Order: sequence, then C-alpha cells, then structure tokens
Amino acid sequence: MPQNPPTPRDVLTPEAFALLQRIADTGSFAAAARTVGMVPSALTYRVRQIEDALDVLLFDRSSRQARLTEAGHELLREGGRLLGEIDAVANRVRRVATGWEPQFTVAVDGVINRSTLLELCARFLAMAPPTRLRLRDEVLSGTLEALTSGQADLALGLVVTAPPAPDLLTRPMGELRFIFAVAPHHPLAQSTEPISDAALRAHRAVAVADSTQRGGGVTYGLLEGQDVFTVPDLPTKLDAQLRGLGAGFLPECMARPFLDSGRLVERPVERQTRAFQLSYAWRKSKAPGKAIQWWLEQLDNPVTREALLTRGRSA
Repeated sequence: MPQNPPTPRDVLTPEAFALLQRIADTGSFAAAARTVGMVPSALTYRVRQIEDALDVLLFDRSSRQARLTEAGHELLREGGRLLGEIDAVANRVRRVATGWEPQFTVAVDGVINRSTLLELCARFLAMAPPTRLRLRDEVLSGTLEALTSGQADLALGLVVTAPPAPDLLTRPMGELRFIFAVAPHHPLAQSTEPISDAALRAHRAVAVADSTQRGGGVTYGLLEGQDVFTVPDLPTKLDAQLRGLGAGFLPECMARPFLDSGRLVERPVERQTRAFQLSYAWRKSKAPGKAIQWWLEQLDNPVTREALLTRGRSA
C-alpha cells in the first residue's frame, strides 16, 4: 500500500531544525552534510521532505550557495522558539516532579489589599518555581465557591458563617470593620444622627455583586424595598459613593483616606456597626505541594495577615 506523504508534524523535529540551521550556517548542502556525517543526497532528500510537507521552498538554490528564503528564515525563527519551549517544558516537568504544583490559583475576595497580595506574588515568583500562578477576583460567597468547586487552591478573605466542608481547612485572618459613609453632597450627609432604617430605605444603596455562579448569592447591609445600584467590585463601589450615586458600608481601611480628605463623611446609623471575622481556607491534602506550603507559611505571619486587610500597608 502507498504510504501517506509526511505531514509537518512528521518532519518538524528538533533534529530537522538543527539540520536546517547547519545548512544556513555553512551556506552549502555539501558542507552541511560533511559536518553531520551524511551523504549530500540524503541531506537533500531530508530537506525536500520538509519542503514538501510544508509546501514551501526553504532554500534558494539558484546560486552556488544555499540561501534561506523568507519562509526558511521564518521557520528557523519559530523553530528556535519551539526548541526553547521544549527545553522549558522539560525543566518544568523535572521541577514539578520535586513536589511543585503545575498551577496554583488563589481566589481573592474584594476586601483583600491588592498591593500586599502582589508583593507576596512577587516573592513567590522570585523563587522561579515551575508553578504557574493565577489570581481570581471573587466577591462574598463566590470566594468560597471557587475553592469548593476546585477552581482555586487557596481562598483569601472568606466570611465563614457555617462550618466549612470536611475537606477544607480554615484559619482566621482578622477582623474587618465596615463604616457607613457618603459623599459630602449626598442628602444623608446632612441627616439627623443616627440615621434610621426608614431614612436609609429612602435612598439608593451601592452594593457589590456576589460572584457566586450558584444561586443568588448573599448581600449585607441592604434593606427590603431599597433601591440598589449593583457594581462588580469594591473599588467601583467606592468610586460610586464618592460620586454620590448612592450610600453604603465600606471597609474602614479603604474609606479612611477619603474620610481624612473630606471626600467622604462617616455617619452613624441605628443598625449595628458591621465587623466581619475573615478567614483563609485551603483543601486538605495528604501530600501538600510546595506552592501551598509556601503560601501558608506567609499567612502564618500575623503582620502579613494584617497587611492583607489594611489598605496602604505592606507585608
């Protein structure tokens, strides 16, 4: 039976790239054949196979020297990149075999200080681990859901209101206090203190959408029948309240610079001041990888935990 003609996958091997590069370096099929210990006809046949599989000419044979065509130059450029990636994959596989996770995903609630988080990421990446690091922005119950669904390996900033699943471990991060704040030009800025629920209900609230993909999620601080402007994250909520688009509770550490500058004003309310105990969580494992071990070591430091919940401080 006739054999099928070779395909690009058949002919584009590391050996083939090295052979083409040798021809380009020597400028001659015959000279390249001598350096690799082949007869010229065999080398020419190999090159013809590659050209036929790609349906292009890689060398201009119109002169005494073998000069790369534009297609040939491009193939060797891409070939060099592919060979580098092969080496990188081999290195990653060897290092992953030593206990590093191929990928490590951190689900991060919107209350976590991103500056501190990125400093931790920089320290992690500075070790040049074979682990690909990924961050997921989540809000409220979506943070825990990312962990329980297997989409994350570590969750930061959880509000744990019930016992965690049996396959999860949790540790406290600290307390995050929320204050009620409005822009100076908002009507509630001039309201008689403390502000009642009836007065709050008459004004639009700004709320952050829960990022959960299951059900309607949870909300805090909203009153039944109140108009709500829903935004995707805490920075947008802060911006909306600075613009007077609504009122609501903000983490005190996030609101403090704007309170000090007068761009926000704090107003006491009749309802109880909100303070949440936040946690971090991860899945149990008999053989935890080196990435999760490293992150848990950092989170074991109380200064780091505090910095993750405090705007403007570093770990």
